[in-house]
Amino acid sequence: MRTVAELASDLAALGVRPGAVVMAHASLRKIGPVEGGPVGVTAALDAAVGPDGGWMMVLGAENDWDWVNERPEVERAALLADADPFDPLVTKAEADVGYLAEAMRRQPGTLVSDHPEGRFAARGPLAATLLRDPPWDDYYGPGSPLQHLCDLGGSVLRLGADPDTVTLLHYAEYLVPLPEKRRVVRHRRVLGPAGPMVRTVSCLDDSNGIVAWEGEDYFATILKAYLADGRGARGPVGGAASELLDARDLVAFGVDWMARHFA
Repeated sequence: MRTVAELASDLAALGVRPGAVVMAHASLRKIGPVEGGPVGVTAALDAAVGPDGGWMMVLGAENDWDWVNERPEVERAALLADADPFDPLVTKAEADVGYLAEAMRRQPGTLVSDHPEGRFAARGPLAATLLRDPPWDDYYGPGSPLQHLCDLGGSVLRLGADPDTVTLLHYAEYLVPLPEKRRVVRHRRVLGPAGPMVRTVSCLDDSNGIVAWEGEDYFATILKAYLADGRGARGPVGGAASELLDARDLVAFGVDWMARHFA
């Protein structure tokens, strides 16, 4: 059982400095037992970035009605008539992003953005800056928390996360100059000013990729190439093999890789 102080020390050794801005992806199983469980991991991250820093996670939103978006668009609004509306402060995080994101969402002091697809949570004095004015459509693109992370000179912190777990590379998908990128339109029932309503969200295809691609998820391929090039810091945090990656450098690398492989 590791203490919060020990985990914070591991984060400091990896390179997370007071005043830092990071986006975290974590496997609690790989980190191992920590006092306080996921709340303790949250406390360690708070301590590592200090009183002047900030950190965020992607939440997404639990959605038992996602199957509706596989149906023709003209049918979707009627099919969603009985769906529970998305509530940014109540709806659970998407299960695929890991339990730490849900635990973070519930912690006092966490700010949460209002978006049923591109929902983020952030902590610390820079939280409001990270989450400010998120776009409704293209929610991972320009103006998104992902761009704000880059603008603030932030980093991606991966604590034992799977190699395809690099949400920041969605921002690179918007920046890479390609003649055609796959797009999708999704329908979600949300809380509006007058009550529940159905809204559409238009964005690049962040589920199946912006181009047809065979084999391993291309985010995982890009990450492995990035690390193989000697970029980023690596080390243990708890029991997790972890990486700290410069956000702007990773985006630039991702844009270049996609431009060369997707042309």
